[in-house]
Amino acid sequence: MKSSCVFFPQVRIYAFLFGKSCFQCFFFAFVTRLAEQSEHVLLIAFNARLVERIDAQKVSTDAAGKFKEVEKRYPNGFEALKHINLTIDQGEFVAIIGLSGAGKSTLIRTINRMHDITQGHLTVDGTDVMTLHGKNLRKFRRRIGMIFQSFNLITRTTVIKNVLTAFVPDLPWWRATFGIFTKEEKMKALEALDQMGILDKAFVRADQLSGGQQQRVALARTLAQNPQVILADEPVASLDPVTAKQVMDDFQRINRDMHITVLINIHHVELALQYATRVIGIRAGEIVYDGPANQVNQAVLDSIYQGKQEEPA
Repeated sequence: MKSSCVFFPQVRIYAFLFGKSCFQCFFFAFVTRLAEQSEHVLLIAFNARLVERIDAQKVSTDAAGKFKEVEKRYPNGFEALKHINLTIDQGEFVAIIGLSGAGKSTLIRTINRMHDITQGHLTVDGTDVMTLHGKNLRKFRRRIGMIFQSFNLITRTTVIKNVLTAFVPDLPWWRATFGIFTKEEKMKALEALDQMGILDKAFVRADQLSGGQQQRVALARTLAQNPQVILADEPVASLDPVTAKQVMDDFQRINRDMHITVLINIHHVELALQYATRVIGIRAGEIVYDGPANQVNQAVLDSIYQGKQEEPA
């Protein structure tokens, strides 16, 4: 056992700290070293894959989303959406602005059927979303990424494990239960982290990251799904101005370089006008403006906010 302590110098330290036998500490050190080596091997394999990777993204020719006389009425009679008619083309960067309660979140959540419409017709990538149920609905939602204001991360585990949760809906129950992922799935997770510029954080716990880094982890998790559309519900509301701009830069790069359609519900009007190519203004469930971001002036903002423009949170 003396030679084992020489082979793993930390064994004696573990024995001193935890009062365990050298054999027990040898086993602990061996498992720790094995885990470190597996992480190292995975990163080497990922770097090799980067060299031969060819960026070939399939771009659909169907509209990302098409609303025709869409309405949403809640059981209490409140009309969240009224006579919505619009088409979101593939590859657009769209910002949705308006007062709180105007219907911004409801609008984007009808796209992935987090909210069902009560009237009208809604198609996404050529699919009538209201005809989907069960397995077909779950498969459809895999094509649409969703980013929330709260990052929805498992903070007590590593960054890569958070990204790997993107694959859980497609796993057999036994793999999902025990957290067993293939090498290919791990490589996709690392690739998504690399696209977000946080590959070096792959094996760091999520609760050790800044707010901006955690939002990037959430984005990486979404990219691992290989979505055609990303919906973002107030993604920068809880971030400071500098970090908010960095995250918006990420959305812009994803939209430009990966040709992924991005729809953002946002209170920060100045960020909406700076980054989006198209702005949709909603007031009391109705669209009062739909046009280029560079044509939004004070008169347009007054019509959207009725002279009561909110201060960013």
